[in-house]
Amino acid sequence: MPDISRDIEMIVEEHHLKPVAALLTHGHLDHTYSIKPLADGYNIPAYIHSEDRRFIADPIGLHGEQFVAQLAGMEFAEPIMVKELKNNAVLDLLGMKIVAIHAPGHTRGSLMFTINDELLVSGDVLFAGAIGRTDLPTGSAKEMTQTLKSKVLTLSDDLRVLTGHGPETTIKFERKNNPYLKELGL
Repeated sequence: MPDISRDIEMIVEEHHLKPVAALLTHGHLDHTYSIKPLADGYNIPAYIHSEDRRFIADPIGLHGEQFVAQLAGMEFAEPIMVKELKNNAVLDLLGMKIVAIHAPGHTRGSLMFTINDELLVSGDVLFAGAIGRTDLPTGSAKEMTQTLKSKVLTLSDDLRVLTGHGPETTIKFERKNNPYLKELGL
């Protein structure tokens, strides 16, 4: 698992940015591994859904013993400041209205975030042409289907979508082209 905190620090420095928060879409290690050095290094809070918080310091429950055995000898710990989010929590950060959307399915505590009603950070719920896996611990195909119906397909077509992996997309494009959304018949 690569630590990308140094890469992020270089981008922050190059563009003269000042981080104010770290938003975690879910507790999988590929999304949390670098959070402690970043949040603690910039003295900022890390936000995560209460259902996935425990996996920051104990990834075994979300990945299983076999996967975590590959990481033997590594230590995992929460950042100094962790704040739990629930559905529809609103954050006002630097004049941006960020709304947390609880979107279970990929994990029980998956979150998506809308930013100023213009952008959706979908994490591993929605990808360009696909959706996140539901076969890992705390994942649920039934919950993912409900999330797609009630939380993704109800979003504005105009939203740009930044996914957890892969290229940017839009809700409009996914509604028309994503086989998982088309399958729902909405």
